[in-house]
Amino acid sequence: MGSDGNQPSLHILITGASSGIGFEAASQLLAAGHQLTLPCRDGATATGLRNRLGLRQGLESQIQTPICDLADLGSVLEFGQSLLQAGKPIDSLVLNAGLQYSGAAEPRWSAQGFELTIAVNHLAHQVLLQQLLPLLKQASKPRLVVTGSEVHDPSTPGGKVGQAAGLGDLAGLRQGPGAPMLDGISRFNAEKAYKDSKLCNLLMAQELERRQRGQIQVLAWSPGLVIPRQGGGFFRYSRSHNPLGQALFALAARDLLRVCETPQKAGTLLAGLASNFPNHQPGFGYWSNRVLGPGRLEFGPSEPSAEAKSEALARELWDLSERWGRS
Repeated sequence: MGSDGNQPSLHILITGASSGIGFEAASQLLAAGHQLTLPCRDGATATGLRNRLGLRQGLESQIQTPICDLADLGSVLEFGQSLLQAGKPIDSLVLNAGLQYSGAAEPRWSAQGFELTIAVNHLAHQVLLQQLLPLLKQASKPRLVVTGSEVHDPSTPGGKVGQAAGLGDLAGLRQGPGAPMLDGISRFNAEKAYKDSKLCNLLMAQELERRQRGQIQVLAWSPGLVIPRQGGGFFRYSRSHNPLGQALFALAARDLLRVCETPQKAGTLLAGLASNFPNHQPGFGYWSNRVLGPGRLEFGPSEPSAEAKSEALARELWDLSERWGRS
């Protein structure tokens, strides 16, 4: 049972649980008595995560840390197949892992030759989602949670900074390996690639809900800007490309303007979405952690951008991504 004595223990799968808000959410869900599958990119990451969670909580038997490298669709497919063979239903599938390497001048590539941001943040997650749908639909109240970002929306404060998200006609995705950007026309820009991947997350979530016709509760959310004080975490790659700029940005956003959320609070929000909040209603919902003022954030229902609500774009993105996932 959960820590409140009323909520049953759930089987929750979370990507990106080795650091940041994913780790905070996993720690809280573990303490609440849930069974967790936390895929990790390699053995060292898996061992480190088990040690951090197990030693901290003393609940090692509730944690599974199989290997799944989101930068390699072969690894994703192998991981998904192993879960299908085990046959354990998944109550909540949390697609949370995210990669950003803002400041890099040249693209990085996945094992299959896709630009790495798109490969990790979108393609791998759709491949995994499609594989695990049978296990998710076996749950009594299946739930999909997708970690997005307000930067997918050019009208938001974060979305206005730098080049705006925009997928064009998906010419880059139709090309596939070797395309630096999804729209097929933009020069490589690591920040825009991240924004585009978050736009993909919103489109994918809504398309999944349409295709399942109310059988699954689908929640997408934006945690707000989260900049931990310690090294590592989500900004580790961006920090390596521009350490001074990232330090100044963190100082201004986190300490002077106070527009950031703490990793602990963001983890609490994610843990709630994964387990018991909001009350289970089939359909799609988007929640955003909006800044109201210095040190004041409010988590509530929101609306995706106009492009993120395009059914035609979502359908084409899904079909193209599915094609590359099968290649």
